Formats: sequence, C-alpha cells, structure tokens
Amino acid sequence: MTSTTSAVKAFIAAHDGTSLLSQDLERTTDQLFASLLFRDLLLALINAPAFAPELGQEFAMVGAIKGLSACRRLRSCLNSSLSHFFGLLSELLGAFDIAAGVAWSKLATQIRQSSLGEEKLLQVLVHSSEGAFYRQLAEHLVEADPHAIYPTSSYRQSQGFVVSTEDDQTVEAVMTSSTFTSIRVLENVLDPQQTILRDMYISAGRCVALLDQNVERFYGEQIEHYFAHYGIQLDKLVYRAMEVDKGIHTVERMLGDFKRLGVSRNEPVLIVGGGVLTDTGGLACALYHRNTPYVMLSTSIVAGIDAGPSPRTCCDGFGYKNLFGAYHAPVLSITDRAFFKTLKEGWLRHGIAEIIKMATVKDAELFAYLEQAGPELIATRFGTLDCHADAPICELSQKILGAAMRSYVEAEYDNLYETHQCRPHAYGHTWSPGFEIAAGLLHGHAVAVGMGFGAYLSYRHEWISQEDFRRILNLISSFGLSLWSDILLDRDLMWEAQEKMVQKRGNNLVAPLPKGTIGQCGYLNTMTQDELIIAVSEYQTLCAEYPRAGVGVDPLCSDVGLEDPSTVAHHTPTGADVLSTVQEAIA
Repeated sequence: MTSTTSAVKAFIAAHDGTSLLSQDLERTTDQLFASLLFRDLLLALINAPAFAPELGQEFAMVGAIKGLSACRRLRSCLNSSLSHFFGLLSELLGAFDIAAGVAWSKLATQIRQSSLGEEKLLQVLVHSSEGAFYRQLAEHLVEADPHAIYPTSSYRQSQGFVVSTEDDQTVEAVMTSSTFTSIRVLENVLDPQQTILRDMYISAGRCVALLDQNVERFYGEQIEHYFAHYGIQLDKLVYRAMEVDKGIHTVERMLGDFKRLGVSRNEPVLIVGGGVLTDTGGLACALYHRNTPYVMLSTSIVAGIDAGPSPRTCCDGFGYKNLFGAYHAPVLSITDRAFFKTLKEGWLRHGIAEIIKMATVKDAELFAYLEQAGPELIATRFGTLDCHADAPICELSQKILGAAMRSYVEAEYDNLYETHQCRPHAYGHTWSPGFEIAAGLLHGHAVAVGMGFGAYLSYRHEWISQEDFRRILNLISSFGLSLWSDILLDRDLMWEAQEKMVQKRGNNLVAPLPKGTIGQCGYLNTMTQDELIIAVSEYQTLCAEYPRAGVGVDPLCSDVGLEDPSTVAHHTPTGADVLSTVQEAIA
C-alpha cells in the first residue's frame, strides 16, 4: 500500500493547482476526480492510520508536521463539503510544498465562492465519470470503516470488543476511544493575514465564540473585524470569568446559550480567554450533545500552556477546586503571546507558576530557560512590551512557551482520562486545592506554595540535593511567587486537604515531587498527620529567609482586583431548584 506521504508527493508532482483555476469549475473538478492519482491520494487519506504514532513519525521524517492535522481530518473527507475538502487539501499540500499550497488555496477560495462549495464530496464523486467506483467505495466503507463515511466527529474514533456466553446471560466488553488535537504557538492570530481561524470556520460560515469580558473590552472589535473580513458570521457570548464565577451556574448559562443559538454537535465553539473560561467553557462543550468540539484561543499564560490544551474541563463545587468536570480536549489550542501585553503583572506572575511546574519535574532545559529569562519575562510581558522584535527575550519567550506546552501535553495526553495517578503535571497540586479557596489565593500562588513545600519534602527525603532544592525555591521567589502562606498553619485544613486528595487519587497520596535531579519526577505516597505538621513547621522556618518571609507579591485574588473566593458562596442547585426551573420552563 502506498504511504500517505508518498501519495501526497506524487499528487503534487502531477497536478499544478494553478492550472486548475478555471471559469468552468464543474469540468475542472470532474477531470481532477477522474485522475488515478487523485483516487490514490483519496484512498491513502481514508486509509491513513490517523490515530497511530506511525503516521506522525512519517510526517515528521519528511518535515511536514504542519500538514498532519489536515491529513487526519481528511480521513472523513467524503462527508465534507467541497469547500471544506479543498481547504484542508490545500493545507496538507502546503506543508509539503509552499507554492503548491498557495495555488491550491486559490482554487479552494474559488470553489468556496461558487455554487459547488456547499456540495458534499461524496455526492459529487458518485455523479462523476468515476461514479461506479465511488459508489462501491461508499458501500464498502459503511461496513469496513463507518468513521470515514458517516462521522459524528472528524477528531475521534471508538472501537469495542464483546464476548458472551452461549445463552447471552453474561456479556463482557472492552471499549477504546481515540482522539487527536493540534497545539500551536502563533503570533498575532487576530491579524487577517493569519488564517488559522479562518480555515477552521469559513466552511461553516459561522463562529460561536465564548469571550471573557476583559477580552471583549480589549480585543472585541479586533475579533469582530477578523471574522467580518472573511465574511464569517460571529455570534459572541460574553461572560465574566473571575475565580468566583467558576461554578456550575456559569456552565448552565453557557449550555442555555448554546441551545438558543442551535450549536450543532460537530460545530467547534471558539473559546477566547484565560483559565477560568477555558475550564467552564470546555465543560459546557463536553456536556452539550455529550461531545461538542471546541477551539481554545488562550489569552493568559495559565490557559496558554496548561488549561488551554488540557483535556480536563471543570468547575468548582462545594468549596472545593474542580470538583465537577469531564475529560474533553480541544480540537485546536492556540497560544499567542501578543495577548500578554495587556495583562497585569499579577496575572503574568500567576501564570508563570504553571511553567515552573513543568520545568521542575519534566524539563531541565526549560528550567534553565526560566533562570536565564528571570523577571524580565514579567517586565516585557514575554517580549511583547517595550522591546524590539529581535531582542533576546523575544526568542527566549517563544522557547519557554513552546517547551512548556510540549512538556505539559506529553504528560497530560499520555494519561488522557487520568486512569493512573503518576502525573508529573500535578506537582504543586496535592495540598493546594484544599487551601486555595480558603486562603483567597490566586491559583498560581497556591500552586507555587505547593511546589515549594513539595520541593522541601523531596529534599527532606533526600530525593534531591540541597543545591537543586535551593534552585527551585530561588526560581519561584525570583518571579515574586509565593513560597509560603499562613494558611499552611491550619493543621485541620491541611490534613483534610490531604485526605480529600487521597480519596480523589484512588486511596493513594501519589504526590509528584522532583526526584533525582531537576527535570525528573518521583511520587511520595506516605505522609502521616504528624509528619505533615512537622514538615510544615520546618518549611516555614526555611521560608523566613526569603523576601517577605516567602509570601509572594500580590498573592491574593483581591490583590489583582478579583473577588475573594473565600468570602463568596458558590451556589450549587438542589433538587428543589431544578424542579422549580423545570416548572417555570413548562409554564
């Protein structure tokens, strides 16, 4: 069987997209569809192992990773409109040959603007001169690969295996599910010259977007202009997205807005905002139609390298962080540091904690990048404020964002449904979920306290050297993040936080800590209440050596203009509330 990349190369060599530009598009496309090389390419795309690592390796070997997403989505191209098909095809070809990509993109635009654009590829093929072949192919795929011809989602695939006794009174089943997603670090995504959002929404002709109200204030007009430039209808849904809004009530409101706008189950919702909107919006998409895809355009660091690409969507409940949730990754996650220039220093500091997390337990090179950049990351807003485009901090900022994203995705996606608890990206998140809300801390500061305390536990157990322990604490402190909060002195709360985490992690503590050296991870699974109290006391003494006795700069939500989550009740609907709502709807 011809490899996918070989079929693409052969097709590019045989077909010049420029020569296909014509006033008679029906004749042009019919000639194209009659080509044996087009048939070979189509079959290669349909049969491509979209979810296998081998396909990624194949594209990496020829330097065409930027076309991998289009290739994977084209496995179900028979169900696509011609507009969508030729758009994806031009993206795929452009990864192999830039000139070919430009030529085929022009053809895609011409088809999009014609009456052919809305017709389904399969219907056009079965009525072409090669119709008999494509009819047989369609009948074959119904049994052999229904995902290729009648997909619910181009991004997911499921399989099952069932055995039963002869009388069918005992049935045993195994189910598997695969999904793929794309993660991009890009510049100036809202510039019309940057077409990634256009390519995602132009075939549908509409974009339903969830916007943080702060994003609306700074970028609302630019977002409107972008979609208007391409003639794409934009339905904006604007939400306040402070920490106190991260409750089920926000998710319910989103679900109601989706229903009002008639969002379809294969229409990607665009989420533009930071970590709170990422978590709540992603959860709303997971619940709506049980699986509505979404695109994440992150405007904060927390979202950009952590919550944005994360498959864990969630909201708070009963005073505990992220109690409700679902595993539902975005189909596309974009991080654009251009958004960082409007962030306050407190927000940048808060987000850098998540980068330190990945550096400490997953990527020593990233840790060194952070040491090299230091507080200049904050002062220049990751190289977007008061510095030239060729300044060293700009290149370093891109390296930091890319490495942090890759490290996070490697850890998170290898355990998509959290089926085990050896999770390095949970470093700093063992005790902090139990004290973050009570202390009124920003999430990044709560995590930083958890990381500092975790580094001390690692040093105390002789898992890391004193030098590495001090490097970790010095790095956290250098960005003005918290090493200490007096909330740690609440012995009952700290023990309750640990007990809750043990329950959540399958009756294990499994606290990820640096082990061996920076960039490596181990797991602490035993910690008695007395040991916890003693360790906290010793850690407090060490923190006293640091600026502000280890307390960070503007560590509280109230310090950066947010409501204090410790003083704001999160209302969780009761059965009576739900009944009342239903009765009102019926009335």
